[in-house]
This record gives sequence, structure tokens and C-alpha cells, in this order.
Amino acid sequence: MYRSAGVAMAWNVFRFCTALRGLGSIMILLVLAIVGVTYYAVVLCNYGPALLAGGPTTLAAFAVLLLFHFLLAMLLWNYFSVVFTNPVSVPPNWNLDFDVETGETAPLASSEFSSQMNLQQSAALGSTGNPRVRYCRKCNQLKPPRCHHCSVCGKCVLKMDHHCVWVVNCVGALNYKYFLLFLFYTFLETTLVTLSLLPHFIAFFSDVDIPGSPAALATTFLTFVLNLAFSLSVLGFMIMHISLVSANTTTIEAYEKKTTPHWIYDLGWKRNFAQGMMMKSSQ
Repeated sequence: MYRSAGVAMAWNVFRFCTALRGLGSIMILLVLAIVGVTYYAVVLCNYGPALLAGGPTTLAAFAVLLLFHFLLAMLLWNYFSVVFTNPVSVPPNWNLDFDVETGETAPLASSEFSSQMNLQQSAALGSTGNPRVRYCRKCNQLKPPRCHHCSVCGKCVLKMDHHCVWVVNCVGALNYKYFLLFLFYTFLETTLVTLSLLPHFIAFFSDVDIPGSPAALATTFLTFVLNLAFSLSVLGFMIMHISLVSANTTTIEAYEKKTTPHWIYDLGWKRNFAQGMMMKSSQ
């Protein structure tokens, strides 16, 4: 009975992970659709016509459009950088040679790891001289310190923070910087759109006549609500990740850090930020 329940649970988890893999192109298209609707509402329906119409509002419209396009370019650049950057998986047959008698550690057995791995290895040894090496039964190989297996990607990821369905990728050692910048520019962009469309949103509930077609007015209303919601949610998410970076921990390690008297990876908030925002090639 217990065995069949365990098999059923494993099967359900597998189906869930398979479903998340299938969301890949759908989530990217959803992000691009939200960006497209926002662009249509801000540029084509409101501030583009105001810029071409001239008058006292031309300068304000130009400033909004200039800042809007800059933030949008940075947002998309960092978004696709998170999507297409390998967060660093464990090389095949990786091994950590550790001499228990001398307490010395040999270099990593693979040259595919960057200095990011060397930093994690040194921190893992700490003052105890004992590495925390584990074994992944799904990958059938050893796992370096701060490495976790992602059931969606089907591989072990170094310094894995979480698997994000919005970027269709794991957030790990080499793309975490892009992920933080994506959150930062998303917050700035959605806040700018919310503030710039606020007068139009207020006009919906006033008795004044609003120029524009019903489709344009509906798109403006929808864009304001969406960007307000994203701005507030991304703000909370960004604050959480800033606190994680300042303590040199990840979302997965947050609970482990609370149960540990001394977090061996904590180097002080300045060095923690320097390490968290460091991103080097794994070649």
C-alpha cells in the first residue's frame, strides 16, 4: 500500500514537472504579450499622439517616452539573458578529493567550473575543514556544496535559487545577476507606466470626455491595472532577494540558514553583494 502511494506521488510530481517544461514558450509569449499591450497603451494610444500634437505637453511626453523605451530595452535584455544563460550545471563525473587526515582539498576535477565554484568550495570548508559533499540519486553523481537538483530542468544546478516559470529557466550562479537586474528594471518600468497612466485612469471616473476609441480606452485601463499589480508584487519580490543577497543565501537555503548557528557563507554584506552580483564565464 505504501509503495503504491509512493509510486503514485512520484508519478504526480513527474507529471507536474513535465507540465512546467511545457510552459516554456507559453510563458515567454505571455511576457511579450504584456509588453506589447503596455507599449500599445503608452506609446500608440496616449503619449505618442501627445508628442505629435505639440503644445505644452510635448516635452513631458518626450521625457516619458524616452525613459519608457530605455527601461523597456534594459528589461528585455536582462529577461532574455536570464532565459538563455546556463545557470551552471555540475560537470559529469565531478569529484572533490578530500584528505581526511591532512584536512586538505585537491583542486576540482573538472576545468569547466569557474572561479565562482572555487569561492563556493572555500566557503563550504569554512573553519571546520570538512566539505559538505552530497550525492544526487537522480543524476547519479556527487553534488558540490550549495548545489541542488532541479526536477524541472532535470539536472543539478550550482547555487540554485529557484526554478522560475516566468523565465523558463533555473536561477543559479551565472544568471542570478541578470535575474536581479530584471526585477529592478521591471519595477522601474511598471512604476513609470502606472504613474504616467494614472491621470488617464482617474479620468475614467470623472465626467470629462476622454478622447480615443473604446478599444484604446479599455487597453489603457487594463494596462494601468496590470502594471500596478506587477509593480507592487515585484517590489516585494525584489526586497526579498536583496535581503537574501545581503546574507549570501538563496531562496532554497533560507530555511537552512535559520536553523544554522553560524552561516559559513556570510562574508559581510559588501562582499556578499560583490559575490552575488559576480558573473563569470564557466569556460
